[in-house]
Amino acid sequence: MERVELGTVGPAAYRGIVADALLDEIGQLGHHLSGLRVANLNSTPSGGGVAEILKSFVPLLRGAGLAAEWYVLEPDRQFFDVTKKIHNLLQGAPGDLTPAEKDVYLRHNELTARQMAAIGTDVWVIHDPQPLPVVAYYPGIHPAVWRCHIDTSTPNLAVQSFLLPFVRAYDEVIFSIPDFAFPGLDPSKLSFITPAIDALVAKNAPLDRAYARRVVQKLGPAPDRPLVTQVSRFDPWKDPIGVVEAYRLVRQNVPGLQLALVGVTARDDPESVRVFAEVQEYVAGDPDVYLLTERNQVFGFEVNAFQTASEVIVQKSLREGFGLTVSEAMWKGQPVVGGRVGGIRVQIEDGQNGFLVSSVPECANRIGLLLSDRALHDEMGRRARERVRARFLMPTVVASYLRLLGRVGRAARASSRQG
Repeated sequence: MERVELGTVGPAAYRGIVADALLDEIGQLGHHLSGLRVANLNSTPSGGGVAEILKSFVPLLRGAGLAAEWYVLEPDRQFFDVTKKIHNLLQGAPGDLTPAEKDVYLRHNELTARQMAAIGTDVWVIHDPQPLPVVAYYPGIHPAVWRCHIDTSTPNLAVQSFLLPFVRAYDEVIFSIPDFAFPGLDPSKLSFITPAIDALVAKNAPLDRAYARRVVQKLGPAPDRPLVTQVSRFDPWKDPIGVVEAYRLVRQNVPGLQLALVGVTARDDPESVRVFAEVQEYVAGDPDVYLLTERNQVFGFEVNAFQTASEVIVQKSLREGFGLTVSEAMWKGQPVVGGRVGGIRVQIEDGQNGFLVSSVPECANRIGLLLSDRALHDEMGRRARERVRARFLMPTVVASYLRLLGRVGRAARASSRQG
């Protein structure tokens, strides 16, 4: 496994951004857990929401007084092919794993478990399905928490049944919302914690809109014509083709409209290259559609520029565990047109701080409405920012985890004393 090098961020860094009472609570909870060793394990150090969260989550845990670390799985293309299939199956794709695929999946986790045994920690927090089965191969993992970040509201039952025994073996299980919980789990072990964004990173720092437009212009879009943007991985569940279709409908009434699909690739998502190529082929010949990734030098700061400079932000997902890009845009005062699915429904209050949509025509209609009524856009954007401030900034998540770790941490320390 690879250890990700990170610094420390104290709760005081968020003073003036979130309520003082929340920061005081983090300080109190952290004091009681001072020195508790917490190791996080996920599949990749960059690309995707889990890596985004951990980059800020672990430093703030450290700032609260815990000895927090972050490890990632050793990259393996065959393994990641299988785990992306598991991801798709858990989000409702048809099919099943072959015996050979299950063997690849379990064998890699068995090797990972051996490496984990050499790491001294009090609590393991295992993120998503990729390293889920390590619990079966590492008896010393307990107490351990499994955190599922994806949309499992309508899972493929075959793969859910395959994974369920591993999930039941954990001491605590976290889903983003109750709709995602696997059946038959012990309610006393279940927690529901929505993800959050970090207001301190470059992606979410305040950015002057005129300056943001100049940054965007260097990447292609004209600053004097309206721009619609979706920021997300190139993944079929993000429905990039549907976004293009909605853009084309709106453009019939808004000549000169531009579309940017801004995405990233991750080493645990081999499907993204194929999806990017499919979208590229679908939009061929349209000079006003821009497909941008880190290959175009688009990173956190550039994402911020697009989310700030665009007239409308879209997140038309078909399944979504949460969708950090929704909160990112809302934090910048942008009402988002989002798919009526998963964690997006938690963030967007339909008609209040954004719109929820279930079809391409509905998406096009809401984009057109926000383009035509700037006063509505700005009022909804104001509400959107306050919604994020109240519920979806990193200190809120850390406080929730500290409460949970207070339970499992006491058990860990009691076990250590007995040993």
